[in-house]
This record gives sequence, C-alpha cells and structure tokens, in this order.
Amino acid sequence: MSRSNRWNSQKRSLVGASLTHALHDGYTDALYAFMPVWQAQFGLSYAALAVIRAFYYATMGGLQLPANRLLRVWSARAALILSTTIAATGLVIMALPFGLAGLCVGLVVAGIGSSIQHPRASLLVTESYGQAARRPLGIYNFAGDLGKAVLPALVALLLTVLAWQPVLGLMAMLGAALVFTLVRLLPPVSARRECVRQATISRPRGGFRVLTVIGGFDTATRMGYLLFLPFLVQGHGGGLPTVGIALALLFIGGAFGKAVFGGLGERLGVVRTVMMAEAMTASLIVATLFTPLPLTLILLPLLGIVLNGTSSVLYGTVPELSDGDTGRAFAIFYTSVIGSGGLAPILYGAIADYSSRTVGVLSAAATAVLIIPLVLALGPHLRSRTAEVTTVA
Repeated sequence: MSRSNRWNSQKRSLVGASLTHALHDGYTDALYAFMPVWQAQFGLSYAALAVIRAFYYATMGGLQLPANRLLRVWSARAALILSTTIAATGLVIMALPFGLAGLCVGLVVAGIGSSIQHPRASLLVTESYGQAARRPLGIYNFAGDLGKAVLPALVALLLTVLAWQPVLGLMAMLGAALVFTLVRLLPPVSARRECVRQATISRPRGGFRVLTVIGGFDTATRMGYLLFLPFLVQGHGGGLPTVGIALALLFIGGAFGKAVFGGLGERLGVVRTVMMAEAMTASLIVATLFTPLPLTLILLPLLGIVLNGTSSVLYGTVPELSDGDTGRAFAIFYTSVIGSGGLAPILYGAIADYSSRTVGVLSAAATAVLIIPLVLALGPHLRSRTAEVTTVA
C-alpha cells in the first residue's frame, strides 16, 4: 500500500470510528433529556428512573467483553455497522406504542448495540495507526464528548415541539444515516501495523484494584449528579430548553476537562491532580444546590471540567498499574466503570426517594470526597512502580 493510500485509509478509519463514537455516546447521554418526560408519563420514582436507565447502561457495560470476544472474527468495519444498526433498532422499539415494557426492551437492544462500539472502534483506530495511535485515539475519545454535548441539547429542544416517540424516531434515523456512511467510508480492511509489544513485569495488583475502585466511585459521582441535574434545573425554574443547555454546558466542560487534565496529571502527579479535582467536584456540586439558575449555568462548565477531567488521569494510570496484560487491564477497568455508572444512580435515586432530592445530590458529592483518601492510598503504589521502572531500565 502506498503512503498516500495508507494515509487515506487511516483517515477514513479514524473519521468512521469517531462518528460512531459521537453518535453512540450521544445516544447514551441523550437519555437524560427524556427522563422528566418518562417520569410524568409513566409515574416513575427517581429509583425507577435509574432502573430504566440501567437497562441500557448496564447492558452496554456488561457486554463489552463478551461482545468483543464474540465478534473477534469480524472486521472492525462490519462490527461498527452491526453495532449502529442494533442501537438504532433499539430506539425504534422504544418509539413504538408498546408502553413501559417496550421502552425497557428497546433500551436493552440499544445497549447491546452500543456494547460493541467501544472495543471495536478502538481496535479499528489502533490497527490503522499502530505505534502512532495515541493521538488518533485521543481524537476518537474527544468525538464521544462532542456527541454528548450536541445530541442531548438537540433532543431537549426537540422535546419542546415534538412528543418523545418521534424524537426517538429521528435519533434512529441518524443511526441509519451513519450506517450508510460507514458502508461507504470505512475501508474493507484496516491498515494494520505492527503493534508495540510491552514487556510483562510481574508486580502486585493491589494498586490496580485501588485504581479500579477509584474509577468506579468517580463514575458514580458523575452519573449520580447527571441523574438529578434535569430536575435540579427545573427546580430552579428552568424548562426543557434550559435542561438541554445545562446538559450541553456540563458536557462541553467535560470534553475540555479531558484535554486539560491529561497534561495536568503529568505536571502535578496523579495524587495531587485527582485530590484537587474531587475536592472541587464536591464543592461545585453542593454550590449548584443553592445558587440561582443563571449562576448555576455559569458553574456547570467548570463543574464539567473537574467532574470529567479525572477520567483522563485515571485511564492514563491503568498501564502503569497493570500486571503486564494492559489490554485486559483496560477491559476490566472499563467494565467496572460502566457497571458503576449503571448501578450507582439506582442507589442515589433510592436515597432521594426516601429522603429528598437534595440529599441524593449531597450523596453524590460525598462520593467524590470519599475518593480523596483512596487516592492517597494509591500513592505508594505509584511511587513503587516508578522506582521499579527505573530499576528495570
């Protein structure tokens, strides 16, 4: 393959993977905009809303590893087309007049589709760029945040003029359009390059286990706050368009946080960066309970930066604390994080149902504070790994 053709193949693979990531992550977070509507139509409690959401989120997270193993013999191109087709089909089922049962079934089907996307799209980018995949993978990750910022805001605006079922139908049409785009855009076979082999070093896994717990709590804080944010905005007097704006502001801040905190973690270190971020996260979450709506909207981008920025630091620490099989370590960490994101809001929702929404939000803030002693416990493992790498070198 000539240099020009290889570059074109790489670019097409990256664009296709990024578009897929943007749409699927947009699907995931657009569900928040539907929650007030579903609560009113089906008479759901906060805990029931969290369970409804978990049908999608837990399916997507729990099937990451099985879906990747099952589709190992498929090309990444075929897997992404299948993934988007299944996800769009799930949205169609949700939009059909099958009531709450149909909504739940559709969420499960859509979750199955999205479970395929993350590992296979990452594989497509990695195979296309080989040793130079770090920056393209960053673009791929940012595309997901872009989808989170745009699609929920668009859905919230559409819900002011359309019923929720037609809005889901329009979202499914976006998926169908992406399927046709991927068929034409993605190369039949990705441009494979030789992968860098990392030396396997036997080391204790205690640090990795602590890191996994931190990742779970960090995600629990984020998803718990997102569960309450639409209702928090409405409690401050905002309507559905304002809910969409609030979600977009939070997600835009989160996308910026991913970019900022990667370099910040290198300069300040993992422990200092995470401690600072979690302390600011807890403080800003509490502040949004008491500030008027205009000031809350001003605070949301800053909250998004610290709420989402820590994920870049934590993901970047996985290879350092893995047992040598970095790919498996990422799979375990990612599955744990998604599982936490699916289950934690149920707990926060139950807390809110049995006390109040304010107590539910404060519980999410308290989870962020709980991360601080955990990251202090992680510090010795990070120092020991640094010393070990120096010795091996």
